[in-house]
Amino acid sequence: MFKRAIRAGSMALVTVLWVLAALAAARPAAAADLAASLDQLARGDFAAKGAAVEAIAGSGHERAEAILQALIDGQLAQVPATGQLVITAASGSVLRLIDPISGAGVSEAERGAVAPITINNRLRAAIRGALGSLTLLSADADRRRAAADAVFRARDGAVVPILETAIARETSDRVRARLERALSALRAVNPALPAADRIRAIERLAASPDQEVGSLLAGVVAGEADAAVRAAAEEALKRVEARLALWGAVGGLFQGLSLGSVLLLAAVGLAITFGVMGVINMAHGEIMMLGAYTTFVIQEWIRTNAPHLFDYSLAFAIPTAFVVAGGVGILIERGVIRFLYGRPLETLLATWGVSLILQQTVRTIFGPNNREVGNPSWMSGAIEVVGGLTLTYNRIWIIVFSLIVFALLMVLIARSSFGLQMRAVTQNRRMAASMGIRTGYVDALTFGLGSGIAGIAGVALSQIDNVSPNLGQSYIIDSFMVVVFGGVGNLWGTLVGAFSLGIVNKVLEPYAGAVLGKILVLVAIILFIQKRPRGLFALKGRAVEN
Repeated sequence: MFKRAIRAGSMALVTVLWVLAALAAARPAAAADLAASLDQLARGDFAAKGAAVEAIAGSGHERAEAILQALIDGQLAQVPATGQLVITAASGSVLRLIDPISGAGVSEAERGAVAPITINNRLRAAIRGALGSLTLLSADADRRRAAADAVFRARDGAVVPILETAIARETSDRVRARLERALSALRAVNPALPAADRIRAIERLAASPDQEVGSLLAGVVAGEADAAVRAAAEEALKRVEARLALWGAVGGLFQGLSLGSVLLLAAVGLAITFGVMGVINMAHGEIMMLGAYTTFVIQEWIRTNAPHLFDYSLAFAIPTAFVVAGGVGILIERGVIRFLYGRPLETLLATWGVSLILQQTVRTIFGPNNREVGNPSWMSGAIEVVGGLTLTYNRIWIIVFSLIVFALLMVLIARSSFGLQMRAVTQNRRMAASMGIRTGYVDALTFGLGSGIAGIAGVALSQIDNVSPNLGQSYIIDSFMVVVFGGVGNLWGTLVGAFSLGIVNKVLEPYAGAVLGKILVLVAIILFIQKRPRGLFALKGRAVEN
């Protein structure tokens, strides 16, 4: 028995040594084959390059994926002086040259000293399919999902065995659905398969409605010779188009709610100042801009001094923007507006001048270019829904945030002594003054409150729009439209008006375009105001009635 164990151990040792020797011999062979394929990429026509791509993908070499990725990214190039094929990487004003087989750095060269390997659209699709097949069995779920999408687009039938293996071992339902979608696409367009198999694949595709599936089915309908397959594709295409139309409507509703939440934040502060004080504040957009730049300054400080706190940057930015914008609003009211009460035209011109001053001040301090304001990790990414509908986290959070701000404002106005005084001044300023309410004090704090909310709106806008000196210009007209449509000074009217205009704008955009859609909304509001001059929800009170 002891001798038998020694003999078995010797056989196992010999087997291991044989495998290692085979691998050692295979590595130079694979490298040699890879070198020949690279030479074919450099010297051949597009057909030869396609064959080289297939050879590289099937070589099994560890550098195959990096080479194909460099080729599709335009980073695989040839040095004309030596004929050497290299992968280029930017390094300052020069290019770092990397050996494609070993991955080791070779040298550096000027940007014009290398000639990129050219590819066409057909070859680009083949490369994407090859990259997809190389990453279908990756340990990273996101890479497997991206690979499945690449295979779906390339539709290379040679990948079917790898797809079947990947589906069998897949543990993520989300990734498996994408793999099965790719497999169904390959079977649906394969004329060598029986018609029944292709019809089953087409029916499975119809359960995954998106634009790419619709395009594939439309291609089958247009070019299919088999009547049964063509009929199945036509029926599936109708189902996909119906589902896409439904999800498109849902997406339009979400976009409308998103725009409405932005308009609500932008207009609610204006509704307060306009309703209580009767002031047409043309600097309201620039006060929102100050809130956005406050967010930028806080994020820059955090990036420099405490990068681990970046996810909490908005928690610091929101109160800071409220204080900064509210303080600027009180200064504007005390320094300019309080001398112009009862003179609306002069107030409009004065606040317009203030808006120009604020814009130029920001340009002087921060420059005229857009500034980068990042999304915290909890606001990055999106929820992917069927039909290609994507709900981004930043817009979802802004919708929630706008409703929270609105609710807190309603509680402040309804439950606090300051809110009671503000409502009294809104309904009858003279009577409120005769009852001992300091109307000038209320005016200053009200203008500060409205400006502070505008600053918070700027924080929200910084997460979805470019932060620039012209940020507020895009929203000031829409804000006035919301206030007038909803009812001057009525917060519930502002809420209804903001979401109504947001949804109507997004519903009209696909049919009329963004500009014509806004024009139609403006015309509709003008006609509505002719019928109801005080908007949807008119304020009540003796002073208002006069």
